Amino acid sequence: MALALFVNTACTSSVPDNSSEYQANWSSVKQHETPRWFLDAKFGIYFHWGPYSVPAHETEWYSMLMYNEGHPIRQHHEKTYGSVDSFGYKDFIPMFTGENFDPTEWASLIKQSGAEFAGPVSLHADGFAMWDSDITRWNAKDMGPKRDIVGEMANALRNEGLKFIATFHHQWKYAWYPTWDENTDASNHEYADLYGPKVPKGTFVLADKPTTPLPDEAFNQQWLDKIIEVVDKYNPDLVYFDNKMDIIKEDKRLEFLSYYYNHAQSREQDVVVTYKFEDLEKGSAVLDLERARMSELMPFPWLTDDSIDWDSWSHTNNPNYKSTNRIIDFLVDVVSKNGRVLLNITPTASGDIPTEVRHRLKEIGEWFQINGEAIYGTQPWKVYGQGPTKIIEGHLSEQQNAEKTERDIRFTQKRNNIYAFVMDWPTKPIEITKIQTDDSAIKNVSFVGSDEKLAWSWVNNVLTIEPPMNKVGHSAFAFKIELRKDV
Repeated sequence: MALALFVNTACTSSVPDNSSEYQANWSSVKQHETPRWFLDAKFGIYFHWGPYSVPAHETEWYSMLMYNEGHPIRQHHEKTYGSVDSFGYKDFIPMFTGENFDPTEWASLIKQSGAEFAGPVSLHADGFAMWDSDITRWNAKDMGPKRDIVGEMANALRNEGLKFIATFHHQWKYAWYPTWDENTDASNHEYADLYGPKVPKGTFVLADKPTTPLPDEAFNQQWLDKIIEVVDKYNPDLVYFDNKMDIIKEDKRLEFLSYYYNHAQSREQDVVVTYKFEDLEKGSAVLDLERARMSELMPFPWLTDDSIDWDSWSHTNNPNYKSTNRIIDFLVDVVSKNGRVLLNITPTASGDIPTEVRHRLKEIGEWFQINGEAIYGTQPWKVYGQGPTKIIEGHLSEQQNAEKTERDIRFTQKRNNIYAFVMDWPTKPIEITKIQTDDSAIKNVSFVGSDEKLAWSWVNNVLTIEPPMNKVGHSAFAFKIELRKDV
């Protein structure tokens, strides 16, 4: 069953006229409309890159797990760097140099991948800001690479014609570090502006459990101020929030939404906010899943973000990359259900994008060169598709989903064309039973990216297509079904 809880999570009503302003209440911010560019742009890229990229060990949660007594990452840290009171997370920052960071080259590669929106993790749970901040000294312009990563990427991506996004995860910083533990540097008041306020042991919990005590007013205000600073300095087209935002006071969440929507309206800029779980009210922004997808077609636009690495969101020394085919199949399935994909990539601490990541991005781009017409600017068809492979839903469920077969077919639609993606190379006649159109509607069937003439028939509401003789591309093969009139 699809996630019925989230029906109608993206507003489809008209935005207020330019003389009106959004107010900091749910009724007002729900008037914000999801912009056309986001509806049309089905694929984006972002990247986890920060001081946690230096140890490059297992996970981007290294900054928290290195302090967990008895944890394997704590043991690795003590063996490699020393005790956590003498070498804390802050000590990775000077090692995060990013000497090979080239925003122009990164943006060019992202453009080649076929992405239409992109940007950095601006602020992760570790508390290190990736922009030139006047609010926190722990920022990439003043420390580490001593570059304005957010600003430089914003300029480079926009020069490539892409929409710029900024992602925020810093609500997680609350109790992320053991500020109660006098045997760690996290308890040192000198570093409280990085490690966060003193909290009792046991305060940190995952997002599915209630947090007690909740953050105080100062933490809430700092959370808001940092996002507003990025909005004011860089005017992102999309602001993404990780989960656990429900620990932030409702009035601060509403203050951000109304501020950002008004800021954009004053600039005549079409913007998007994304959220997870129930961290914002349905209709006020766009729902985002994490390493997950829907099992059914949704009546509202949605997003899912996943990493190119099965196990980590940041670069590690033992990466476990997904195949290009897996990423493309994921994308096609998501788009057929009214979704979009935000794919995370994993630069190294030195500012290099790993060769295997580059290879996959270029292969995705080559696939888009052939099949872009069947993805960009499309809408869902009446049904998402057909086939035997079932989708398992739920937070972080993607690894449970099986590979697609040639019997799995996914649909998109644009004007008078239906596109049917056969998810593996067909070795026998393709039978499509869920077109749901009248007997005289189909004008022609062709293989996208090829001039080869296909043999096909449309009998008793079953479209049968003989497999092409020549293979074009390497994943999710699109067949264009031209109808006699627009639908």
